Amino acid sequence: MSLPAAYFDELYRQDDDPWRYRSSWYERRKRLLTAAALPRERYRRGFEPACSNAEMSRLLAQRCERLCVCDISAHAVSLARERLADTRNVTIELRAMPQDWPDERFDLIVISELGYYLSRADTVKLAQRAYASLTDDGTLVACHWRHPFEDRQQSADDVHAAFGALLALTHLVEHAEHDLLIDVWSKDCRSVAQCEGLA
Repeated sequence: MSLPAAYFDELYRQDDDPWRYRSSWYERRKRLLTAAALPRERYRRGFEPACSNAEMSRLLAQRCERLCVCDISAHAVSLARERLADTRNVTIELRAMPQDWPDERFDLIVISELGYYLSRADTVKLAQRAYASLTDDGTLVACHWRHPFEDRQQSADDVHAAFGALLALTHLVEHAEHDLLIDVWSKDCRSVAQCEGLA
């Protein structure tokens, strides 16, 4: 069973930065690694579910003409609106994944620190909905913490393996560390150098 909104609302009631996204070098470095792994410099329409307090969203907003972000927690959505108040290209919504997936097409989808809160069945639905909403040149990114924690429904490795097995996409980037996994898949099978005519 996937974790409910009440679980996350309680976390944010206790601390508006429960995972230290704002203060931790690990988290800042992870965001920079994720952004560096994106195969294109610019995207037309991005989507980031489970945006939390929108630290990653700020980086993505610089790379996307338009960006839609959402979270299951009303408190997180409020924090995201505060964090992104000076951006004009971001839409912030209250949505639960995967059931409230938006009926839009995206050329960038970033699934960060979400998959291990979902059941295996919901992970399958999430992957299917992400794939269905990717444009023909779309990029899908997954980034997750690898260490076990109490309310984890499955491991980061299991989530990324499920995505890899379910998606008929080219696997462009695989970055594995003791602490985290970052994988990038795309409907465009070309490498960054190939896209720029360098290879």
